[in-house]
Amino acid sequence: MKFYKYTLIFLLLAACKNDKKEEMLPNYEAKQPELKYAEGFSVTEYENYKVLVISKPWPNAKKEYQYLLASPEQLAKMTFPKDTYDGIVTNTLERIVVTSTTNIPALELLDVEESLVGFPGIDYISSDKTRALIDSGVIRELGKNEGINTEVLLDINPDVVVGFGIDGVNKTFETIKKANIPVIYNGDWVESSALAKAEWIKFYGALFNREKKADSIFNIIEKNYLEAKAIAKKAKNKPTILSGAMTKDVWHLPNGNSPEAQFLKDANVNYLWKDSEGNGSLYLSFESVLDKAKDADIWLSPSYYRSFKQLEENNPLYTNFKAFKNKSIYSFSNTTGATGGVLYYELGIARPDLVLKDLIKICHPELLTDYKPYFFKPLE
Repeated sequence: MKFYKYTLIFLLLAACKNDKKEEMLPNYEAKQPELKYAEGFSVTEYENYKVLVISKPWPNAKKEYQYLLASPEQLAKMTFPKDTYDGIVTNTLERIVVTSTTNIPALELLDVEESLVGFPGIDYISSDKTRALIDSGVIRELGKNEGINTEVLLDINPDVVVGFGIDGVNKTFETIKKANIPVIYNGDWVESSALAKAEWIKFYGALFNREKKADSIFNIIEKNYLEAKAIAKKAKNKPTILSGAMTKDVWHLPNGNSPEAQFLKDANVNYLWKDSEGNGSLYLSFESVLDKAKDADIWLSPSYYRSFKQLEENNPLYTNFKAFKNKSIYSFSNTTGATGGVLYYELGIARPDLVLKDLIKICHPELLTDYKPYFFKPLE
């Protein structure tokens, strides 16, 4: 009997020891910082660590991605069940790789741009501040976004890679993860409003422990945006607006519920497809667009075309629009960085207040007399 008694005690002690290995993280009271518009991510703060959840990394995503953020010292003390998180990230980031130019402004606004050590397609970066780091050799070229040069990436050994996906299938990211470099999906582009996209600066605030600075910056951007929106309401006239252009035989233009259409609504103009349903793009025939927008007052964002000559050479039928005849076409394609990157594609998401002011200046010039458009310029 004594033998069985001591055997039982030994088994119980062994079980307790094994349970300790699988001990959950300390269950301190959780706190979730406020997100006013963004729906694609959340941050839960505990006493010694944070949990970042990316709930909408791409449209119709069925999986949430969870990341643990903590100091190296705290991580050394932690035990938790295997595969609980999709990535373990030190919150003392010194080396980061991002894969979209839309991420550059957040790093600069938070004063952490010097942590950027690699980027795929550095010629697309427009900011003078970050281009200076490229010229000094701090930021390495990683090839194309669709096929990142993993050999170079592994050589620079970043603390984290911030990428984006459309379906969760990315062999390059899997290779990076196997090298114990965490990959975090950024879903700012999935958000349904301009302010929601801009609020993703708080995502970077969490990564770099600069939450207060991120909150302060976003609050200023939001304030500027809402003030501009209020100014636009004073407009006495609403010009009719056409947008987009042809790609092959299809005209692409913003759907009525898209962030682009929301800009136009907040600028207090009459976007001719404002009543269409959907969050993405509309795909229409040339004939249907001409029929509805032949007499539109202003034509915005005619694809990548930079001049009236380019428009006409691509399709002489463009000359039938009143906005073409009156030279009332405006584009952001002519505002570029030193190596040709389009600034709007970099800074536009982070600074919706500037985008809205540009549109108000174009459509209601009497309301912002001293403002000079930042992105949009008349077509050459």
